[in-house]
Amino acid sequence: MRTIDWVDGRIIAVEQTLLPEVVTTLRIDTVDQLVDAIKRLAIRGAPALGVAGALGVALAARGTGDVRVEAARLRAARPTAVNLAWGVDKVLARLDDGPDAVVAEAVGVLEDDIRRNRALGFRGARWLVDRLGGGPVNVQTHCNAGALACVEWGTALGVVRALQETAALGHVYVDETRPLLQGSRLTAWELARMGIAHTVVVDSAGPTVIARGMADAVVVGADRIAANGDVVNKIGTYPLALAAARAGIPFVVAAPESTIDLATPDGTLVEIEVRDPAEIVGDRATPALNFAFDVTPADLVTAIVTDERIICGQPLG
Repeated sequence: MRTIDWVDGRIIAVEQTLLPEVVTTLRIDTVDQLVDAIKRLAIRGAPALGVAGALGVALAARGTGDVRVEAARLRAARPTAVNLAWGVDKVLARLDDGPDAVVAEAVGVLEDDIRRNRALGFRGARWLVDRLGGGPVNVQTHCNAGALACVEWGTALGVVRALQETAALGHVYVDETRPLLQGSRLTAWELARMGIAHTVVVDSAGPTVIARGMADAVVVGADRIAANGDVVNKIGTYPLALAAARAGIPFVVAAPESTIDLATPDGTLVEIEVRDPAEIVGDRATPALNFAFDVTPADLVTAIVTDERIICGQPLG
């Protein structure tokens, strides 16, 4: 099953808020429906958002409204992940060529995502095995950067899958990932389906897993990588990078080239999404600061693995 797809002129996407208890799909025919799905995280994950943005422009081009206005609404649906805007803009550039060209470009973005993330996964796996002197490699990961965050392969979990396929994977430690438990709900579900040995870890214990020598490397995805190499990812990533640096193990970021934002000089300039406090405290009258992302400084990142290269300290441009 693809996480997101274009079928008969509409978007079909896995409804991720119901996983792992219920596996079902959404049928999305309008930009309104797509924006709603993105905002409530029924569709999520940086590469998948890029594809959603691309397909959303295709939906708009097939409709009767102002495509550029609809595209602006899509870009604004979630502000931190750069892939959403990237997908919108890439397809919007074909608008003057007509609706068929727009749809073809959007479907091309979708199909290309599979190839790029598979290449990324095997490149990252080879780098880790070489860096660590062989396997098996015990990996700690955060949030969900698997097939559910892409079309059907994964970024950080794409590296894990490639390690498994080359018999170089040991155990995977899965941070639960607050506030919506995307690690314990989604990543653990994906790993179980792949038959990969894993253990869910509460977020506050993540650095302790590293300090106790249980993980050989941390591998995470990214929602935006600034020009200086700062990495914006799901909240709780930064403490893992600090712990990895202290323990002397690799902290690896796996993300496609489309996640690199050369127009943003550093991570301090990225708008960090703050989500509804009710996701944490429900209807209680208790203030809550619900940051969705944090920024890991570039000097804590051992390597950035993309579909085209491995970046270890050199300029990103």
